[in-house]
Amino acid sequence: MLDKEFQYYLDHQAALVEKYENKYIVIVDENIIGAYNSEREAFDNTVVDHEIGTFLIQFCTSGENSYTEVFHSRVVI
Repeated sequence: MLDKEFQYYLDHQAALVEKYENKYIVIVDENIIGAYNSEREAFDNTVVDHEIGTFLIQFCTSGENSYTEVFHSRVVI
């Protein structure tokens, strides 16, 4: 769905971190349209002018940790 926006983030992560480190950035069509201190603030400001599903909110920090989540299960078989 938002593959193009996510790929833009990956391709430009180093430069984006220099400018927006520890901010939540909003990406639409390979453009940064806002940078916010919280995910909620980014969402609330963006939905005013953009439909849900047409933008990506991404926490901007270096490394894979900004876009990778690991889930662990306690299930034992």
